[in-house]
Amino acid sequence: MAGKSRVEIEYCPRCKWLLRAAWMAQEILNTFSEQVAELALIPGGPGIFEVRADGSLIWSREADGGFPQPKELKQRLRDRIDPGRDLGHSEG
Repeated sequence: MAGKSRVEIEYCPRCKWLLRAAWMAQEILNTFSEQVAELALIPGGPGIFEVRADGSLIWSREADGGFPQPKELKQRLRDRIDPGRDLGHSEG
């Protein structure tokens, strides 16, 4: 869909991170239902947990030192796909 973003969550299935990835996907879709055309859960390599929007890395477990909290992930995603948006109570 024109103007909408593709979000990918790549996770390590051997680490049993599917539920964490699905929870993050739910949080993203609840907040950005109008901005996201597609959200993909991608089984990846050992220890990986990365979130991308339109090919740009938003979060990396390795680089960012762990897993994101929904608030921080939503702020980073908002900055990439809808910079002018107020996230309301999620912002503070």
